[in-house]
Amino acid sequence: MEITRKAKEELEARIEKIEGFIAKKGLGSTYLQKAQKTQRNLNLAIVLGGIILIAGIAIWMNGEDKEG
Repeated sequence: MEITRKAKEELEARIEKIEGFIAKKGLGSTYLQKAQKTQRNLNLAIVLGGIILIAGIAIWMNGEDKEG
């Protein structure tokens, strides 16, 4: 059992290395890199928008308490 588990882990590691190599050097690699960069930028924009929204709501609620 131990041998088969180790063999399986080693094969999975090798497959991941091959997939990484193909992603960097294979067909469509530039498209993949652009898509990853776009996704990262979109995620950052969503997080930043959420922070600004929460800060705006907090300021609005704080101002509303002072009026009443």
